Parts: sequence; C-alpha cells; structure tokens
Amino acid sequence: MLVLQRKPGQEVKIGEDVTVRVLKTSGNRVTIGIEAPDGVTIRRLELPLSSPAPNVSAGKQLRDTATDIVCL
Repeated sequence: MLVLQRKPGQEVKIGEDVTVRVLKTSGNRVTIGIEAPDGVTIRRLELPLSSPAPNVSAGKQLRDTATDIVCL
C-alpha cells in the first residue's frame, strides 16, 4: 500500500486515466475528487455492491436526457 500526505489542491495520478485530487480537509475528514473515464468503476466500499451508486444512476439519467434532447 502506498501512503501519501497531500494538501488541498494536490493530486495523485493512477495510471494514465485516473486522477485523485484532495479538495478540502476539515478535522479528521478529507473530501476528494476522482476523475476517471466512463469505463472505470469507482465504488465506495461501505455501500453494498448489489445496487448502483446514486451518482451513477443520476449520471446515466442525465446522459439519457441529454441524448433525447439532441435527437429532437
């Protein structure tokens, strides 16, 4: 396991396509942002695997709506 210390605004690159950025820290909490291609699954391990994450469902719904609008 690689262990790093980062400050807000600093990034870590994983492979060529995934970037993890520290957005903010507050007490013992860290807010991160993850940029990855559509084909990369990002999972919060504390959530059950059986249901899709809410953000994934919302993103798919938004893409479907945008596609419908473009097709008009």
